[in-house]
Amino acid sequence: QVRLLESGGGSVQAGGSLRLSCAASGYSRRNYCLGWFRQAPGKDRGGIATIGSDGDIRYADSVKGRFNISLDAAKNILYLQMNSLKPDDTAMYYCAAENTRPGWAGSCARLSYNNWGQGTQVTVSS
Repeated sequence: QVRLLESGGGSVQAGGSLRLSCAASGYSRRNYCLGWFRQAPGKDRGGIATIGSDGDIRYADSVKGRFNISLDAAKNILYLQMNSLKPDDTAMYYCAAENTRPGWAGSCARLSYNNWGQGTQVTVSS
Protein backbone atom coordinates (compact mmCIF):
# COMPACT_ATOMS: atom_id res chain seq x y z
CA GLN A 1 0.00 0.00 0.00
CA VAL A 2 1.39 3.35 -1.05
CA ARG A 3 1.40 5.99 1.64
CA LEU A 4 2.30 9.63 1.16
CA LEU A 5 2.55 12.38 3.75
CA GLU A 6 3.35 15.96 2.80
CA SER A 7 4.81 18.61 5.06
CA GLY A 8 6.56 21.95 4.83
CA GLY A 9 3.77 24.20 3.66
CA GLY A 10 3.17 27.59 5.18
CA SER A 11 2.84 31.29 4.56
CA VAL A 12 5.58 33.28 2.89
CA GLN A 13 5.96 36.64 1.21
CA ALA A 14 6.46 36.94 -2.51
CA GLY A 15 10.05 36.26 -3.47
CA GLY A 16 10.53 33.86 -0.60
CA SER A 17 11.25 30.14 -0.56
CA LEU A 18 9.76 26.99 0.88
CA ARG A 19 10.73 23.36 0.74
CA LEU A 20 8.00 20.76 0.72
CA SER A 21 8.64 17.19 1.76
CA CYS A 22 6.68 14.03 1.04
CA ALA A 23 7.43 10.92 3.05
CA ALA A 24 6.65 8.06 0.71
CA SER A 25 6.36 4.35 1.35
CA GLY A 26 4.98 1.28 -0.37
CA TYR A 27 5.89 2.29 -3.91
CA SER A 28 8.10 0.29 -6.22
CA ARG A 29 11.73 1.33 -5.77
CA ARG A 30 12.64 0.30 -9.30
CA ASN A 31 9.72 1.37 -11.48
CA TYR A 32 7.83 4.45 -10.42
CA CYS A 33 6.62 7.92 -11.13
CA LEU A 34 6.48 10.52 -8.38
CA GLY A 35 5.13 14.00 -8.68
CA TRP A 36 4.00 17.24 -7.12
CA PHE A 37 0.64 18.73 -7.99
CA ARG A 38 -1.27 21.74 -6.78
CA GLN A 39 -4.81 23.00 -6.67
CA ALA A 40 -5.76 26.61 -6.14
CA PRO A 41 -9.27 27.59 -5.02
CA GLY A 42 -11.71 27.32 -7.89
CA LYS A 43 -9.19 25.67 -10.18
CA ASP A 44 -8.44 22.12 -11.25
CA ARG A 45 -5.53 20.23 -9.77
CA GLY A 46 -2.53 20.35 -12.08
CA GLY A 47 0.92 18.83 -12.21
CA ILE A 48 3.94 21.00 -11.54
CA ALA A 49 6.87 18.58 -11.33
CA THR A 50 7.42 14.87 -11.85
CA ILE A 51 10.34 12.49 -11.51
CA GLY A 52 10.57 8.97 -12.84
CA SER A 53 12.64 5.95 -11.93
CA ASP A 54 14.50 6.49 -15.21
CA GLY A 55 15.66 9.86 -13.90
CA ASP A 56 13.42 11.89 -16.20
CA ILE A 57 12.30 15.14 -14.60
CA ARG A 58 9.62 17.44 -15.98
CA TYR A 59 8.31 20.80 -14.86
CA ALA A 60 5.27 22.82 -15.72
CA ASP A 61 6.19 25.99 -17.58
CA SER A 62 4.85 28.09 -14.74
CA VAL A 63 7.50 26.82 -12.31
CA LYS A 64 10.51 26.16 -14.54
CA GLY A 65 13.62 27.80 -13.20
CA ARG A 66 12.02 28.42 -9.80
CA PHE A 67 11.08 24.97 -8.47
CA ASN A 68 13.24 21.87 -8.12
CA ILE A 69 12.01 18.34 -7.54
CA SER A 70 14.31 15.75 -5.99
CA LEU A 71 14.14 12.35 -4.36
CA ASP A 72 16.19 11.12 -1.45
CA ALA A 73 15.89 7.43 -2.25
CA ALA A 74 17.65 6.37 0.93
CA LYS A 75 15.10 8.19 3.09
CA ASN A 76 12.15 7.76 0.69
CA ILE A 77 11.42 11.47 0.80
CA LEU A 78 10.34 13.48 -2.21
CA TYR A 79 11.18 17.16 -2.06
CA LEU A 80 9.98 20.26 -3.84
CA GLN A 81 12.24 23.27 -3.40
CA MET A 82 10.28 26.38 -4.29
CA ASN A 83 12.11 29.65 -4.85
CA SER A 84 11.03 33.09 -6.03
CA LEU A 85 7.49 32.35 -4.92
CA LYS A 86 4.65 34.36 -6.36
CA PRO A 87 1.08 34.95 -5.12
CA ASP A 88 -0.07 32.76 -8.03
CA ASP A 89 1.73 29.85 -6.39
CA THR A 90 -0.80 29.90 -3.56
CA ALA A 91 -2.47 26.50 -3.53
CA MET A 92 -2.81 23.18 -1.79
CA TYR A 93 0.17 21.08 -2.80
CA TYR A 94 -0.06 17.32 -3.14
CA CYS A 95 2.46 14.59 -3.81
CA ALA A 96 1.49 11.55 -5.83
CA ALA A 97 3.01 8.20 -6.67
CA GLU A 98 2.35 5.48 -9.16
CA ASN A 99 4.14 2.24 -9.88
CA THR A 100 5.00 1.55 -13.48
CA ARG A 101 5.83 -1.63 -15.37
CA PRO A 102 9.42 -2.58 -16.21
CA GLY A 103 10.26 -1.12 -19.58
CA TRP A 104 7.42 1.37 -19.46
CA ALA A 105 8.24 4.21 -21.84
CA GLY A 106 5.51 6.64 -20.97
CA SER A 107 5.70 10.10 -19.43
CA CYS A 108 5.32 10.61 -15.69
CA ALA A 109 3.96 14.07 -16.47
CA ARG A 110 1.04 12.55 -18.38
CA LEU A 111 0.40 9.57 -16.14
CA SER A 112 -2.83 9.18 -14.20
CA TYR A 113 -1.95 8.84 -10.51
CA ASN A 114 -3.95 6.80 -8.07
CA ASN A 115 -2.00 7.43 -4.87
CA TRP A 116 -2.13 10.83 -3.22
CA GLY A 117 -1.12 12.52 -0.02
CA GLN A 118 -3.46 14.70 2.02
CA GLY A 119 -1.86 17.93 0.85
CA THR A 120 -0.06 20.86 2.42
CA GLN A 121 -1.13 24.49 2.04
CA VAL A 122 1.18 27.10 0.57
CA THR A 123 0.15 30.74 0.79
CA VAL A 124 2.20 33.48 -0.84
CA SER A 125 1.37 37.07 0.01
CA SER A 126 2.29 40.08 -2.08
